[in-house]
This record gives sequence, C-alpha cells and structure tokens, in this order.
Amino acid sequence: QLVESGGGLVQAGGSLRLSCVISGISVDNYAIGWFRQVPGKEREGVSCISVSDGSRYYADSVKGRFTITGDAAKNTVWLQMNNLKPEDTAVYYCAAGPYRAIAAIINRHEPQPHDYDYWGLGTQVTVSS
Repeated sequence: QLVESGGGLVQAGGSLRLSCVISGISVDNYAIGWFRQVPGKEREGVSCISVSDGSRYYADSVKGRFTITGDAAKNTVWLQMNNLKPEDTAVYYCAAGPYRAIAAIINRHEPQPHDYDYWGLGTQVTVSS
C-alpha cells in the first residue's frame, strides 16, 4: 500500500513537500517514483529513486526545483517541490516498481508507468499564478 500526502494549493514560486508512506513492501527492493497527471494527458514520470543505492531521476521540467529523498527505515519517500509553477498543477501519484523500474533509473531512462506495479491514490497539487 502506498499513501500520498502533502498536496494542496500554493501560489507560484511556493513550495510543497509530498510524502509517500509505503507498507507491505520494502523500499530497499523497489524503485519509488512520483508521477503526475492532468485530465486528458498521459501520466508523466516526474522523479524516481532507488533508495538502496541512491540513484535518482528527474524530468527535465523539474530539475533544479524538485528533490526526491527516501528513508528505508521509515519506508517513506518524499518529493520536495520548490519554485512551483502553474504547469506543475496535477494529481501526483506515488508508485513502486521492481527491477525493471530500478534499471530504468540506473540507465537514466524516463520512468514508464507500466514498469510500476503498485500505486497510491494520488494527491492534488494546484499552483495558482
């Protein structure tokens, strides 16, 4: 089970910190990714992490603004989002993927939703201009 929290309404330039608490699986064995989706568009991979070795991926649109971290002891992953822009508005989903998702991070490939087996219900992030 993955449970996201931390979404909300913020003005452009503001910050939010999303949390993903994972239960039933160990983050040491999975890649944990953050995806986002707006109505009418495909789900987009924002950032992901292999907590076991620290490998990370960031989409170009969020590099320098978002930071993903994870704590294996707490089985939790966070996404710190700074300097938010209206185009960041979306539902943000946390997901866990096995070896093929980890391989994508190591090979610096864009995360693909089909590589992730477990999903949270999402948290809404709205950035006003």
